[in-house]
Amino acid sequence: MQQLTPEGQVIVAGLSQRYGFSPDAVTHMLFAVVNGNGSMAQFSHPEFGGSGQWMQGGMLMLGDMFNHSLKGRVDALCGELSAILANQPGLLRSGSFQSQSQSGSGQQHQGSGAPMGESSLFVPDPSANWWPSELGAPNATGSQNEMRYAYFANARRLAVQSCGQVWVYDTLDHQIGGFSQQQGMGGSILFSSQYGTVNLASLPVVSIDGRPAAPPQAEPVGSSAPAAGAASGAESDIFSAIERLADLRSRGILSDDEFSQKKAELLSRL
Repeated sequence: MQQLTPEGQVIVAGLSQRYGFSPDAVTHMLFAVVNGNGSMAQFSHPEFGGSGQWMQGGMLMLGDMFNHSLKGRVDALCGELSAILANQPGLLRSGSFQSQSQSGSGQQHQGSGAPMGESSLFVPDPSANWWPSELGAPNATGSQNEMRYAYFANARRLAVQSCGQVWVYDTLDHQIGGFSQQQGMGGSILFSSQYGTVNLASLPVVSIDGRPAAPPQAEPVGSSAPAAGAASGAESDIFSAIERLADLRSRGILSDDEFSQKKAELLSRL
């Protein structure tokens, strides 16, 4: 759980005195409203009558349902917390990766936009910005299973963190709107764009853990047939590509069938 800054602790103390709840109860509700993106909260605390739910616009459910005085105080507290959070730059979600269903065989995930900057209410989380710093602030972030995503529309880049590695892809002219993962350990990672559903493996890899990906080797200009050295280099490139495909399969980005198909295509060039 994130830690409050001294400024955040002062705000909590002031709300505690104003509404007659303990600082622990106010902090609990603060995180509940944060998790509800500032417009709702699901909470469970004895000072609020046990479990309950609040939604911006007047909906409030408490375990102590007939305690109208308590309902008024809880509703006012949630409303003020919502207003405070709305004024914290980048704290609430402004973008999202929407889950996509893949013909009934896709495992659906609801991604969420992550904070685009640090709020003065909370101590910065050093692991929050896991993508390369030169990419700046993402338009949207999300996660599913053990993978995390960060999409940078202006830079045309997509960062994916998995198994301790960060892969950066060139999104070309795709306008990415969502992700899904097919079921199974070898299930492919798919994303949706204006062109429909696309396999993540089709995007060019820009870098892996900050190291530039090897560019494809061009054929010599003006030669009708590759020299022996060029042929040897081409073979090396093909075997290197197969190794990268095997790594993608082991990471769950390519399925076994997709790996076998692409491997056969590469070997046919020898």
